[in-house]
Amino acid sequence: MNFLDKMKARYTVKKYNPQGNISEEKISQLKEILNLSPSSINSQPWNFVFVNDPILKKQLAEKSYFNKEKVLDCSHLIVFQVLKDIENFEEQIEENLPEGAVNYYQTMVKPKGEEAIKAWLGHQVYLSLGVLLSACAAMGIDSTPMEGIEPESYDVILNNEKYETLFAVAIGERDETDANQPKFNPKKRLKAEKVILEA
Repeated sequence: MNFLDKMKARYTVKKYNPQGNISEEKISQLKEILNLSPSSINSQPWNFVFVNDPILKKQLAEKSYFNKEKVLDCSHLIVFQVLKDIENFEEQIEENLPEGAVNYYQTMVKPKGEEAIKAWLGHQVYLSLGVLLSACAAMGIDSTPMEGIEPESYDVILNNEKYETLFAVAIGERDETDANQPKFNPKKRLKAEKVILEA
């Protein structure tokens, strides 16, 4: 199956098989793939928290609205976080990025103000979501991206001092009865000619 066919087959899983655990080898690969995610000026303002501990998953499940069962039954929950404080971000890029990249931030991003900076940082984390979902499709791992969580409650549970939660992704193995599978619920997308343009 080529990559296009794998993307056609991927879908957002609604029901997981609680016995369907992802191998440590695949988890290690996903960690490395996420670490290779692109970001503007290579800013990397993120943390990716891989949660496998049943007690922690249960606590997070209680703060996941209608996604509770997915969090409980998935193999791993990956929580995507962004640096909270702009000062910490600026320290990080000063220490790790070349002068040209820092200058871009100082002249093109920072003058727009705190709200715009925080939005820009969040956009970088969302880039990594696309990388993860594509990687999961390529590797035959089922996934569910979720904004339907309580980010502030996740932050309290995970206690990751410098970072705050934006969203999470459940990964694992679909339950064979999952009604959202394309064979039961065919994918619906806008026609390609409406969204793919040439100029």
